[in-house]
Amino acid sequence: MHEAASAFPPPRDDAPLVVFDFDHTLYDGDSGSHLFKWLIQRAWWRQLLAILAAPFAGPMVAFLPTRRAGISVFVWIGTIGLHRRRDLDALIDAYVAGHVDAIQSRLLPIALEVFRAHRAAGDRVVVATGAPPELARAILTFVAHHDVPVVGTLVGPKFGAVAAIRHCHHAMKMTMLRDAGFIQPVAIAYTDSSADLPLLQAAVRPVVVNPKAGSVAMFRKVLPAGTPILNWGCADRAGQRVAG
Repeated sequence: MHEAASAFPPPRDDAPLVVFDFDHTLYDGDSGSHLFKWLIQRAWWRQLLAILAAPFAGPMVAFLPTRRAGISVFVWIGTIGLHRRRDLDALIDAYVAGHVDAIQSRLLPIALEVFRAHRAAGDRVVVATGAPPELARAILTFVAHHDVPVVGTLVGPKFGAVAAIRHCHHAMKMTMLRDAGFIQPVAIAYTDSSADLPLLQAAVRPVVVNPKAGSVAMFRKVLPAGTPILNWGCADRAGQRVAG
């Protein structure tokens, strides 16, 4: 699981496209939320703003139609005063460097073994995530996958902070994959999220991993019969448990 990146063959010319989500798929939790919590905790006044915003922004995060707006409030609080994407990238690198053990403990061994097997087979593997791509890349470096393409939420200056200007989420995830050059059909998609239904429905072989318990019936209804619904080690999530 910890090979050097050079140990993996380059994708074959006819390689199938395999797309992995990141949060609750390769990583146990929401990596972006963990990052922005740390960004907010850097200063007492950011924490105060977050407390004041929580009664209206918190419930928005819980519902898909308003999730982006709710998250954006906390992202703005965590990044107000930043003006360039590279400013946020520098803070991401500092966050990851300062939380190595905690982050490594959240990487899911079963997921990483599946990820490794696809790379070893010469498949065209890409990570598509709602988190900033610099965050996913930095975390994947821990397990020698820093060279895997990552398509993620694009950020830039906005309202005196650094915020999402193109959110890699729901149908936009498919658009951003195509814009990044991944135009072939998706052979296999791995994700936990109902927000990724467009990705799962586009895949020849969708695989649901670590779903919320309340989403399982919906996945069984809208995805092809026999679609695997697995649990790769998220204790608080549903799915058929896979032995490590």
